Amino acid sequence: MIMNVNHGLKQLWEEEDGLGTLEMILIIAILIAVAIIFREQITKIISGLLDKADQKSNDFMDS
Repeated sequence: MIMNVNHGLKQLWEEEDGLGTLEMILIIAILIAVAIIFREQITKIISGLLDKADQKSNDFMDS
């Protein structure tokens, strides 16, 4: 009886089928949390980059 329990626990410990999915879910959750926390800073950076790109394209088209 104890051997069966030990064998079952050992198999449970070594089974890694769902680990990849769990890791991906945790990584995505962390990325979403970071994006929510730094939302304003990310928005400012992207707006600045888009403004610079717009300015450069206007300068190129004008000359």
